[in-house]
Amino acid sequence: MLIFFPPSSHFPVSQMNQIRSIDLAAPLLPALNLVLFSFIFLPTTAFAVDENFTICSVPRYCGKLNIKFPFFIQGRDDPRCGYPGFEIHCRNNTKPILSLGDGNYSIDDIFYPNQSFLVSRAVRFERDSICNHKIRNISLPNDRYQLPPGNTKIVFLFNCNLTSIPILSPHKISCPAENETNSTLALFHSDPQLKFASENCKERVETPVGCDQGNRLHVEGLLNKGFVLNWIASNCSICEKSGGKCGFDYRTYHFKCFCPDRPHAWHCTPGTNTLGLKLGLGIGGSVTVMILIFCIFVVRRRPASSNFLRGKSPSHLSSTSDLENNATVCFGLPIFSYTELVEATNNFEDDKVLGDGGFGTVYFGKLRDGREVAIKRLYQHNYRRHEQFMNEVEILTRLRHKNLVSLYGCTSRRSRELILVYEFVPNGTVADHLHGDHAQSGLPAWPVRMSIAIETATALAYLHASDIIHRDVKTNNILLDENFSVKVADFGLSRLFPNDVTHISTAPQGTPGYVDPEYHQCYQLTEKSDVYSFGVVLIELISSMPAVDINRHRHEINLANLAISKIQKCAFDELIDPNIGYKSCEQVARMTTLVAELAFRCLQQEKELRPSMEEVLEELQRIKSEAYESENVQQEEHSDSEVPMSVGQPPSPPIGDQIVLLKNIQLPPSPVSVADKWISQRTTPNSSE
Repeated sequence: MLIFFPPSSHFPVSQMNQIRSIDLAAPLLPALNLVLFSFIFLPTTAFAVDENFTICSVPRYCGKLNIKFPFFIQGRDDPRCGYPGFEIHCRNNTKPILSLGDGNYSIDDIFYPNQSFLVSRAVRFERDSICNHKIRNISLPNDRYQLPPGNTKIVFLFNCNLTSIPILSPHKISCPAENETNSTLALFHSDPQLKFASENCKERVETPVGCDQGNRLHVEGLLNKGFVLNWIASNCSICEKSGGKCGFDYRTYHFKCFCPDRPHAWHCTPGTNTLGLKLGLGIGGSVTVMILIFCIFVVRRRPASSNFLRGKSPSHLSSTSDLENNATVCFGLPIFSYTELVEATNNFEDDKVLGDGGFGTVYFGKLRDGREVAIKRLYQHNYRRHEQFMNEVEILTRLRHKNLVSLYGCTSRRSRELILVYEFVPNGTVADHLHGDHAQSGLPAWPVRMSIAIETATALAYLHASDIIHRDVKTNNILLDENFSVKVADFGLSRLFPNDVTHISTAPQGTPGYVDPEYHQCYQLTEKSDVYSFGVVLIELISSMPAVDINRHRHEINLANLAISKIQKCAFDELIDPNIGYKSCEQVARMTTLVAELAFRCLQQEKELRPSMEEVLEELQRIKSEAYESENVQQEEHSDSEVPMSVGQPPSPPIGDQIVLLKNIQLPPSPVSVADKWISQRTTPNSSE
């Protein structure tokens, strides 16, 4: 619509100023709408909190007791906020009741930090309960509750003949209709006369009590005072300390730490438990948008001759564009001369070669200061600019982690060759120790393998948090020092090269046997590609088999295919190496089975179904920690179907097979040829193949 204004002479000056203001403000109307939208929408989204976290954050009480994980009140609380097998009832909304095999118990107090609670019989004991033999042995599900070490017990002996052993008369309980030939006795479990007394009685019942022999309470008082029980479930303290709420995912049948952003495997990541920060970001974002709009408006309305925010000449950058012209340090790393590295490798002689792969050849070298190093001589790509090489070196210098091989330095971008200098790791690769030359002197024990898995996962999770995709995770790229500590090699280096490099078939796309199946569909490697490759590494660690073996059956050349088939059939004994104790040690069997199931999740064909590297790490740490707890708290091992896979492992799901994720997938074809050129004579940051 057009609006015609008469000549300005017909209007007073004040009205002309109003018209000019309206004219100036008109372009800002869309921007003002954006600001209004930001103030309303951004703070709202800042408060978007995961539903699980919200539900389990609601305080729950039964009487005066705070009910938290692992307990949940059946019929009132959401089961996801508790742990399977820990349901309780709230009698008259005043007293929490726990049902055990021998009856109901009242929960009198809960000590969450110690994972223990005080219980007593829901129905008080009277003398008649004992005399009428209504007292029974306590029945505890050993995978959920247990008595603390050193717990005091009272032993009741029934139908005892005291005619020939009057010395036991002080332990007699006065019951009507009983005599010296049919008496009831009560002794503490530690009483030295207990064994002798048991030989003269026909029935025995033990019940725990919460005090020792020095207590002057009568028997009924001791029984009614109650006793302490410890519970066995996933430890909640780590999750709570990180700001999360402990719970259980019945879909995956695993413990979860419910955090404001999403459920995590073990604890919340830093920053996910600060709603104030989210609000600040929301409001701050709105203010920032408004300030930017105002600045743009001012700049557009300034006269053309104004110097306000005028762009500067790039000449001031010329001094930094030449990153190391005649310099000895670049990005905080030493610049090595080509001559020095020629000297360190004896002119790159063949005897110094440690490995040869898709990115270049690696040599063993000794610097003038005596340091032993691994020198990676990159292949020359004449289409690649040197500046990009320096940019990637800058990225690598920012990565500092105990489980990553350290980059010591590089050559100048003006050097005749691009060369990287890494620390030298002397104890071979994981592949060497599993199925290479080092394996002949003995295979690594299971605790060493579990440590390798956790340390490798730690390094990969750190890379992903740093926005680095390894792209070539394999046991040949996992180095070991003298103490079998992990040093992951070739991280980030794949970013130096474009995805279409095909001069070596195993170049940056990965290595046969480890490559994400989705790569063949979209030709893109993601963080979940590293997760898939790490799943293959986990299978290697539990099976001692190589990722690719053309001597295996045609459908099992690829280890991932073999593992998926065996795990789907629950044929773990056909997959797990018996030499690491799978058949001789129940704890090793539990842990390796759990690791196999975790690897199974990593090997999902669709990347959306795979866990993140952080979740993989948390799960490995949980398996290790629960195995340690199992060794310390489980006094007896049970062979029946009720035995948990590990301490804190939930009971079996009520329906069907637990392993269902890959039942219907079509396995990727095994490779018909392998072009793996890696040769490991000594240890190095392995050239990616």
